[in-house]
Amino acid sequence: MLGQLHDPDLHLLRLFVTVVEAGGFSAAQGVAGLSQPTISQRMAQLEARLGYRLCSRGKGGFRLTEKGELLLQATRGLLLNIEQFRQQANGVGGRLLGTVRVGMAESQDTSVSLRLARAIARFRERDEAVQLELISAPPAELERLLLEQRLDYAISYFSGNQAAFDYQPLFEERQRLYCGKEHPLFRADEVTHKQLLEADQVRHPYRFLKGGEPFQSQRCLATAEQIESVLTFILSGRHIGFLPCHCAAPWEAQGQLRALDPQLDFTVPFTLARHRGREPGEAQRAFVEDVLWAFTPASTCPARSAPHQPPARTD
Repeated sequence: MLGQLHDPDLHLLRLFVTVVEAGGFSAAQGVAGLSQPTISQRMAQLEARLGYRLCSRGKGGFRLTEKGELLLQATRGLLLNIEQFRQQANGVGGRLLGTVRVGMAESQDTSVSLRLARAIARFRERDEAVQLELISAPPAELERLLLEQRLDYAISYFSGNQAAFDYQPLFEERQRLYCGKEHPLFRADEVTHKQLLEADQVRHPYRFLKGGEPFQSQRCLATAEQIESVLTFILSGRHIGFLPCHCAAPWEAQGQLRALDPQLDFTVPFTLARHRGREPGEAQRAFVEDVLWAFTPASTCPARSAPHQPPARTD
């Protein structure tokens, strides 16, 4: 039975919640950054400290005991109270304090970066001494960091399947199908749908669209999650693939890429996501207020600058 509650006990309780939300020891490995034997050992430590069994794990799968269910509810309440205490203590005196950690998808359009910069500038006009942290990562990584509550917010495209997240729409990004200048379709007078179906297409393992899937060819010998990797495959002249129009534009202007069929374009919704279990403090709420202001169409944001140009052609 737990007597006094110490920091190691809190770490074990946080791991317990992570295991439950992941659905078992094996599934929690990637989220917790620990091996399955280590997770099993630490859960055994927690059960020993408590004096009762928390879950059953075997052929029937992972399942909480009745006492495990009660502890889960109590632990979530405890962690929420701790976070609220931390935020309230940091906000004493009316001045915004603490840290705001924000993740964002890579290779953003210039206009998106300018709007986010304007939000930061507006936030800095407040009475605050807040440490701001910006982290760029692929969408799947941002989801993982949000689930681990290592981020307060993330701006990206998401699957929308995480019940633990709240989403607020910000903007949309247009994607288009391209080929490189060495690809047989690059100099074709007319590209048919049959030719596209037979072309080798780069596939993205993280799909998120709700309004129907975009075009999919019948061949796939290349997979990439990051935009830069997709671009590299396309520039090889051996694959076609979708890219954000703003990323492809400078390469298209240099004659390195060709848009294949604008009718296959689709838009990707970008949202501001946060973990529902992480109650935002004053600093977090103020920063989000400024972000939403900056992404409101009526806000007066700086004009979009010229895109960064790729290296000069050497051919």
